Amino acid sequence: MLAILIGLAIGVGLPMQTSINSRLRSSVGSPFMASLISFAVGTVFLGVITLIDVHTLGFSPALLTSQPLWIWLGGLFGIIYLTGNILLFPKLGSVQTVIMPVLGQIVAGLLIDNFGWFDSATRALTPIRVLGAVLVLVGVIITVAVKGWLDNRHNRIAESAEQQLATQQTALWLWRLLGVFAGMLSAAQTAVNGHLGKVLGSTVHAAFISFLVGTIGLIIIVAILHPGLKLQTPAGQSNPWWMWIGGMIGSLYVLGNVYLAPAVGTGLAVVIVLVGLMAGSLLIDQFGWFASKRNPVTGAQLLGLLVMIFGVALIRLF
Repeated sequence: MLAILIGLAIGVGLPMQTSINSRLRSSVGSPFMASLISFAVGTVFLGVITLIDVHTLGFSPALLTSQPLWIWLGGLFGIIYLTGNILLFPKLGSVQTVIMPVLGQIVAGLLIDNFGWFDSATRALTPIRVLGAVLVLVGVIITVAVKGWLDNRHNRIAESAEQQLATQQTALWLWRLLGVFAGMLSAAQTAVNGHLGKVLGSTVHAAFISFLVGTIGLIIIVAILHPGLKLQTPAGQSNPWWMWIGGMIGSLYVLGNVYLAPAVGTGLAVVIVLVGLMAGSLLIDQFGWFASKRNPVTGAQLLGLLVMIFGVALIRLF
């Protein structure tokens, strides 16, 4: 029960981090720079907790030869997932940018459990668990796609014939596959960081290393793409203090996943966090937290959330 509560809590925090980082992006002018600041804040936060918990930020050099290379790649998987979403949004729109990675997360999570990839505990892929995963996906579609379809219907109707012809179906499917792949890497990150936590004997230490790897990767990306960026204040606004705490929320998300993967399995960890994510998104829409635009929650969205919860129950109990 504790694992489920932790999964829901970190899932709720994730859309909050997205809203916070979106505000940060408006002040730094680049999604990559905003991500770098978020990762850096999370790395420092986890570094302090790691020093308190295990009194060191390092690890035995013997692990570099005694353990597989993939245990150090969780942070890079996180960067690819983040960058993939940034690339997908202008190509597929907001609805499919959510749906495609979610599909990848669910599929990869259940496959990792079934085959024991990344040294995960094996949990058979039964028909009931498959049904649960399908219900989670259906719930996501109801919660996200229905409102997105209503919001974007006018734009689709108004789109010119010339624009429609310019959109090649083959190219769109390649972008969709990229979204699924990015989602699969997100699930893999959960499993990899969970194993790293067991190897190091500390979930906090594993989360710190994952964030550190991600920060180093983003430093390289920003140095290449956006050298010389400066902090700016959007017209008529001040920079709120809370725009700097997205990294702390993100670090707690990674830390929670490091704990969840060994405790309940990667597949269940993914779907529990997903339910929390959707619930957090609905709360932000309903109340307009963190300077987000307020969009009252609809009955269809609540129905979708209930379908997801039922799907998680099937995966958890069978």
